[in-house]
Amino acid sequence: MINGAVLEKLVEKLERDVHLKEVIKGSATFLILRIFGMVIAYAFTLLVTRKLGASAWGIFALSFTVLQIASVLSRLGLDGALLRFIAQYKAQGKGKTAFSIYLKSLKVVIPISLFLTALLYYLAPIIANEVFNKDYLSEYLQIMSLGILPFTLLFINSESLRSLKKIKEYTFFQSIFPYFLAFAFVFMLLMVSFKLTEKEVVLSFVFAIFITCVFSFLFLIKEFKNLSGNSEEVPLKSILSVSLPMFMSSSLFMVMSWTDIIMLGIFRTQEEVGIYNVAVRLSMITSFTLAAVNSIGAPKFAELWGKKDIEGLKKVAQQSTKLIFWTSAPILVLYLLFPSFFMGLFGEEFKEGALALVILTVGQFVNAACGSVGYILQMTGKQVIVQNVILMSLIINIVFNYLLIPIYGIFGASFASVISVIFWNLVFLLYIKVKYGFWTINLME
Repeated sequence: MINGAVLEKLVEKLERDVHLKEVIKGSATFLILRIFGMVIAYAFTLLVTRKLGASAWGIFALSFTVLQIASVLSRLGLDGALLRFIAQYKAQGKGKTAFSIYLKSLKVVIPISLFLTALLYYLAPIIANEVFNKDYLSEYLQIMSLGILPFTLLFINSESLRSLKKIKEYTFFQSIFPYFLAFAFVFMLLMVSFKLTEKEVVLSFVFAIFITCVFSFLFLIKEFKNLSGNSEEVPLKSILSVSLPMFMSSSLFMVMSWTDIIMLGIFRTQEEVGIYNVAVRLSMITSFTLAAVNSIGAPKFAELWGKKDIEGLKKVAQQSTKLIFWTSAPILVLYLLFPSFFMGLFGEEFKEGALALVILTVGQFVNAACGSVGYILQMTGKQVIVQNVILMSLIINIVFNYLLIPIYGIFGASFASVISVIFWNLVFLLYIKVKYGFWTINLME
């Protein structure tokens, strides 16, 4: 009886609150698909680690890290700018303007991506030898360099779909299809030859990115054709004035996210890199609802800011944080109680990273508990503030990694990561309170 009454009250609240209904619907869609995507991604990880071990996964992780950094450089923050601009112009009935901004963005990212592809391909031997002190990484970096253009375009396309609130398509192309194809290719190779090499793993992933990119184009163009409304000229300079601070933030954030992997690769063995990478991937599950809420929350924040609805912004932000917090807490408890079990799923040697998993999970939990603070600031024109805070966090991260990794290995890397994550979350949280007059944390009301 009580449960029925509570459910009825919740349904009535959702019917009255259009914003909350949209956030929950979009987040639930993303969450279900993201969980499916994570299962596929972990299946891909398990397949590789079970067949080739931690060393092979370390090679893939280092190569993929370089690809991600190159992709951030190629995008120049235009994926974030498109997320904001397309959502705003669509809400204003200017669909043609949104499409023109997308086309102008392609004219920027394609030449840069091709340049970085050539640069990484020819500099791969130097990077492998001088940066990582691992000559054998050269051929893997060269293969991964071929994925820079499609990987960059995949981000541009998926973020554009997200701005149109096409959450299913956004999640499918960014989180599911690439890993599904990579898993399928590796599995087929094993079925045909009964053996697998590190080179084939990297090739399979790059080929999967190419195919996913093509399909994302087909879906996005179809969505743009359905848009109507007025068109106005938006100079490339205006687009870049928003994208470049976002580029700096995303670049710094990406570097901060992967500094531990890179510095582990420099100071320690590829086995430790592989173990730590798995711990990082597992810890990210703690904040998967943060990503779910952000999937619909970011365009929602941009829409409310465009209408100057601060009260609506506050309400959506606090409702989002509650969803994130209460769904993250159970995962934190499980990781704290059974870290060796979860790490051991990937092989006996991965149990060495149990403590690292606990430390990283605490950091991700703080990240989830603070809510969508970064997106709130970026979607409300405070991208420069985000850029500066992430820069300070990066410096903190590098210093702690440099001091701790040579002595404590993966445990030092995990501690450095947590300190930087807590720092930028708390600064953003306080800034929103000072600037907009509300806390994103409001867990009990």
